[in-house]
Amino acid sequence: MSFDPRITPARADLAGEHLRGKVEAQRFAEGTVQEVIAGIVPIRKLPAHDAPLVTEALYGERVTIYETDEEGWAWGQLKSDGYVGYLPAASLLTPKGQPTHKVGALRTFMFPGPSVKLPPMDALPLGARVAVARQEESFAVTLAGGYVPRRHLVPLAANEIDFVAVAERFIGTPYLWGGKSVLGIDCSGLTQVAITACGLACPRDSDMQEAAIGAPANLAEIRRGDLLFWKGHVAIARSATSLVHANAFHMAVAIEPVAEAIARISAGGSELTSVRRPK
Repeated sequence: MSFDPRITPARADLAGEHLRGKVEAQRFAEGTVQEVIAGIVPIRKLPAHDAPLVTEALYGERVTIYETDEEGWAWGQLKSDGYVGYLPAASLLTPKGQPTHKVGALRTFMFPGPSVKLPPMDALPLGARVAVARQEESFAVTLAGGYVPRRHLVPLAANEIDFVAVAERFIGTPYLWGGKSVLGIDCSGLTQVAITACGLACPRDSDMQEAAIGAPANLAEIRRGDLLFWKGHVAIARSATSLVHANAFHMAVAIEPVAEAIARISAGGSELTSVRRPK
């Protein structure tokens, strides 16, 4: 049986207990659920600060941790999309409560008290989850004691209705391989963040998205919300004639004519592989 290593917590020396009998490993562990307590946390391919960034974890996300080493690296799997990798153990704690709200702004700040004049404790990106204990004037006070502007939060169950509009809010954001926030984002990260903001499940990488999302659509009949795929790349149609995508050509999230993007990427040696229409 073959498993995708990106979403399978299995190494030669260690694997999740639920994989016993399915994969070979020297030992198996149940894992412990931890909560991300920093705004944006890098998930790396290897336990090193200069290792490739594979994705990012956002404040409030749950991670099942299978190992923490002496160098301060935790190895685990994100609950949200199943991605596996290494992250700083200092960015994790045992969950204090269930999240009640999420950040609806592209980015907000968490303050140590009820004043915007105080130095921020952290910055929280769109989609970050917080457990609100009480409301205090214009702030929501979290269980962890942080003060977040109420205007920047929405109830956990509140969802956007147009994921294309969400993606368009990121226009100008720098391109960052593995990124998932307004500080830096890649093509599949943009698609995932936009779609999940609408309450829908979305895998992390473009090949996963191409395999899992929607139904085939005709390039000649594309419409707003269709996803265009190339090997290693995805773009979101804004209309029949334009798309929005995070890309290394512009080094940013940019709007581009559909025909121009297809021609430019084709000239670089990559042909359009499919068009998918989310259901």
